[in-house]
This record gives sequence, C-alpha cells and structure tokens, in this order.
Amino acid sequence: MKLYCDTGQLTLLRQFLEDFLMTTSMDELERHQVLLSVEEVTANLIIHSHACNSSEFIQVNANLEDDLLKIEIHDQGAGFNILDYEEPEIDQLITTKRKGGLGIMLVRKFMDKIEFETNGRKNTCRLFKLVNSK
Repeated sequence: MKLYCDTGQLTLLRQFLEDFLMTTSMDELERHQVLLSVEEVTANLIIHSHACNSSEFIQVNANLEDDLLKIEIHDQGAGFNILDYEEPEIDQLITTKRKGGLGIMLVRKFMDKIEFETNGRKNTCRLFKLVNSK
C-alpha cells in the first residue's frame, strides 16, 4: 500500500490493515496491537522523517507466511532506527507531564521482532508477529 506523507492517510492504512488482519487467526487484542504498532511507526515517519510533505510517500506491505506476520514499512525520509531508541523512564514522563514517548515502547512490547535497515536513502522497518493457528 502506498501512503502519501499526510496524517490523513492513516485512516486508509488502518482500513488496509484491518481487512488484512481479519484474514488471519489473530484475536481482536492481537489485531489491535499490530494496528497500533504499524500506525505508530508510520505516523512517526510521516511527521518526523517527512515533515508531513504529501509529495513524499511510504510503502507498507503485509504478508503472512505460515504462522509469521511480517509488516514492511519502506520510506526515503530521514532515517530513524527504532532499534536505537532509548525508552524514557515512565516516572520521568509522569513527573514532567511530557506527552509522547510511549509509542515506540509499545511497538517493542507488542511485536515479537523488529528489524531496521538503511540502504542509501531507503529505510526499511520490519515488524514481525507470531500468529498461532487456532
């Protein structure tokens, strides 16, 4: 799915993922965790890497092979390696009343594996979730 770097495109992403995830054996909670994770990564790219420049785009692919869900998010914006992200201390967030900073932490909690690679200006973030057959 090709998404232009406009936060309004997140609605299209959500519909695309909901339709795809309904074809899996994932329960509702797992589907919501995947949706939140992919939306978080994609929204961060749109806002921070692409400055909501709607002439730029992000490619999102979803694939289920055997019991492994793989979501690939490709872009050519300023690189952000999710694996290098240092999680904030929850107590500090509460004390300073800082908004934000929890999304990447949730992505790490919800997904079973995360990969990131950069090849020149092309960045790829892969999110993996094991899907148990029911």
